[in-house]
Amino acid sequence: MYEMKPEYKTGIDFIDKEHEQLFTIANRAYQLLKNEFIPDKYDYIVEVIEELKAYTKYHFEHEEEYMLSKGYKRLLSQKVAHDEFINKIQSYSTEHIDENQREVLLGLLALLNDWLIEHIYKADKLIAEVNQ
Repeated sequence: MYEMKPEYKTGIDFIDKEHEQLFTIANRAYQLLKNEFIPDKYDYIVEVIEELKAYTKYHFEHEEEYMLSKGYKRLLSQKVAHDEFINKIQSYSTEHIDENQREVLLGLLALLNDWLIEHIYKADKLIAEVNQ
């Protein structure tokens, strides 16, 4: 379902490679939702969320360092968006995940879908403008 298509590329190699990993994580969450052979998905959901927490922190730090080094004018708005995303991921409670696995997966996929489309496709592509 999630694929890093050419229109999502910024033209900045390391950012594009890191974005590909976010698409991979989103695809794993989608495949987990569709997998009917795993009745209790709690451990897998927690694993995906923990990976997202760690990877987005890593990625956002790289992206923000790059923007700072280039004097990117929208750095502050990027940092705010990054922090909001991290806060949303951090807000998942293990109790809520356990009791509402399908609902949590659907919510997580909606969050990822919005992020991949709204942030990467629109906001992150603007970063490449500083290279021109």
